[in-house]
Amino acid sequence: MSSSDFVVIGAGIAGASIAYELAAHASVVVLEAERAPGQHATGRSAALFSETYGNTTIRALSRASRAFLEKPPVGFSEAPLLQQRGVLYIADAAQSALLNDQLAAETAGRLTRVDPEEAFARVPILRRDRWSHFVLERDARDIDVDAVFQGFLRGAKARGAAIVTQSAAQVIERRGPVWHVVAVTGEYTAPVLINAAGAWADEIAVLAGGARIGLVPKRRTALLIDPPAGLAVDGWPVVVEAAESFYFKPDAGRLLVSPADETPMAPCDVQPDDLDVAIAVDRFEQATTLNVQRVRHSWAGLRSFVGDRAPIAGFDPGLPSFFWLAAQGGYGIQTAPALARLGAAMARGAEVPEDIAAQGLNARPLSPSRLRA
Repeated sequence: MSSSDFVVIGAGIAGASIAYELAAHASVVVLEAERAPGQHATGRSAALFSETYGNTTIRALSRASRAFLEKPPVGFSEAPLLQQRGVLYIADAAQSALLNDQLAAETAGRLTRVDPEEAFARVPILRRDRWSHFVLERDARDIDVDAVFQGFLRGAKARGAAIVTQSAAQVIERRGPVWHVVAVTGEYTAPVLINAAGAWADEIAVLAGGARIGLVPKRRTALLIDPPAGLAVDGWPVVVEAAESFYFKPDAGRLLVSPADETPMAPCDVQPDDLDVAIAVDRFEQATTLNVQRVRHSWAGLRSFVGDRAPIAGFDPGLPSFFWLAAQGGYGIQTAPALARLGAAMARGAEVPEDIAAQGLNARPLSPSRLRA
């Protein structure tokens, strides 16, 4: 039997990041069902740092995460975590109002309307006979997902956290003041249980004797294609259609294309659907002058949401010392630094960090109680 202050279920970006923060103050054991951490949503993310992305809560968490991602702690990563990219939002005449709405929103200061010639110069394969309105977010950045994730894992271990793989929870029960988790690798106990199981978070809650929170995992498909011969694409921005029915971005000399699908799924090792791949290719070809000759690789990941599309971070009102850290959706990487610090403070009974509070964040919009009501 292994005893610690916290047992964390799941070693994806949520579990790794909160273990990193908690291990600075307490003993932590992280239990991961797979052979290696991050095999599902985290390992399949093509993350972008954008302060205009998501709802009010997500944007606040992103702002609070920026300083960490721009200048991580010494030893966290040998490589920069962010690289300049930019996002170009495109619209045809019928969609122009969508871009006007963006420019009228609270994030408008980070967006610039650009004329067609600049847009076509930035991304020359866009169809001139279709796209007529453009908005650019110049300061959006690529995130080195692996560097962020490995930094949290490495840092958690350096602070004394134990990360146990191939250790799926089989029994979870509360005995007096302590949680007992029986896993394939043994029995683990702690006063506080952190549910960071991603798409499986509802299943963990039920296993612990609680109720589902209403988490909905949704499939997102991506594929890689070759760019036009002789055309360097590495400096292109991400291109997002105004209605978000597709996007594409440079990826190691190729183009990553997604139909921006959100198909509800049961938690699983999700695989791409041939129809979604075909839809992605069709939308890309209609938007550009490029005919796709070959799909080099395709994959899918699960992005898990609750109804208001904000994360869950807080103690379950019906289970003693059962702490949720889930529903990060497609924003988990870019919000991880702030959400982990905030979640760790809440789990320890500490105050909200001042810099996070300065972004207008507190426990209330993240609490699972908002969903139980």
